[in-house]
Order: sequence, then structure tokens, then C-alpha cells
Amino acid sequence: MKVEVSYGVSRRGIPAARTFQDWIEEAGVALGLRGRVSVRVVGEAEGARLNREFRGRGGATNVLSFPAGTFPCRERFFGDIVLCAPRVAKEARAFGRPARAHYAHLTIHGLLHLMGYDHIRPSARRRMESLEIRLLGALGLPDPYWLSPKVKAGSVS
Repeated sequence: MKVEVSYGVSRRGIPAARTFQDWIEEAGVALGLRGRVSVRVVGEAEGARLNREFRGRGGATNVLSFPAGTFPCRERFFGDIVLCAPRVAKEARAFGRPARAHYAHLTIHGLLHLMGYDHIRPSARRRMESLEIRLLGALGLPDPYWLSPKVKAGSVS
């Protein structure tokens, strides 16, 4: 996997580009993926603008995924993952977990969305969460869903 990382905010407290690349490359190997992914870390304003423009929802969200369309090319481009740094930091504090672990979780979560996974139906949610837990475990990170009932309820705002 090739990973392009860009920052729309100060990188203080945010994982380095190499870290995002490592997470996605390792997940890509585990999933048998070959191709490219873009990761962008943004602030509240850009996150809110993208969420409004592409999802019709107000305010920023923690992660947005923009799957690429299918078109002929030498190397598959899966799409873009956008992480909102202030939201990720706020959630990590609320869940009592290290910010780095939360970034890893949301990066993997975003990658799975690029691959077509969703969490709308309970069965799809269980399948996606199970895969997230397995991939994060391979990175040496704990199950992100046991840490707080808020995670499953999605009640942090």
C-alpha cells in the first residue's frame, strides 16, 4: 500500500506521516490489498465544511471516508480518509485512551469504509467492528470498543 499523508493543522500531538503509513500498510497486508490511500488531518472548520458538503450534516465528525470511483489505472486508488484532529483529541480524552490509539482506530475504520464496509445494520456493524479489533490487535493495540459504552452508542459530541 502506498499512503499519501497531508496535514491541514499543526502536527503537534498528531501521529507522523510514517505512522499512518505503517498502520495502513500493515492492515493492507492483512487484508490482501494493493493500491493507494490518501490521509488528511484537518481542523474543525475544514472537517465541518466537508461533513456539510458531502454528508449534509452540521459540524465536524471524527473521520470521513471518500471512496474513489472505479476507473482504469495502473494502481488502484481506494480513496481519501479525513481525520478531524480536534474531534479525535476530544474523543480520546472522553474515552480515556491515548490519542495515538484513537488515531489508529479511526484510520483503520476509515480504510474499511473505503473498502465498502459499513456499520448501518447491526450485522454489518458487528462484522466491521470484529475486523477493526483484529487489525488493531495486529498493531499491538487494544479493542477500542471495550473502553467505553459511549463508543458503541456514539454519544460523544
